[in-house]
Amino acid sequence: MDEPQAVDIKAIKAQLKARKKKMKMALRLCVHCSLCAESCFLFHAHNGDLRYMPSHKFINSIGKLYRKRGRVSRQELEKIKEIVWRRCVLCNRCYCPLGIDIPEMIALGRSICRSQGVVYTWDEPWSVRPPD
Repeated sequence: MDEPQAVDIKAIKAQLKARKKKMKMALRLCVHCSLCAESCFLFHAHNGDLRYMPSHKFINSIGKLYRKRGRVSRQELEKIKEIVWRRCVLCNRCYCPLGIDIPEMIALGRSICRSQGVVYTWDEPWSVRPPD
């Protein structure tokens, strides 16, 4: 079995720095009102499972990367991968009354994962409810 490649923290930090203002503002603005969930068909399809709420997805992906200043392990990136690829289809339907661009934040999470070789492959088994 191949040894997983090391995480390039400098590359992650550079991507976070490029969107720092917008990311920081989004994380500060989110008041956890759950209005974004009303527009998310995946949230409704999964019977209100909070893991599918748009704000939960961006806070637990980009928020985690921001709080840890990009210092994450490959295992943490795998968890973020699960959020940004399996729990969101980037349909751009999520509505935030405060103007947070949630799809942009999720797309940034995907970009960071992709830069580290952590990507969802379509041959991976799919289940209705992804594991925690």
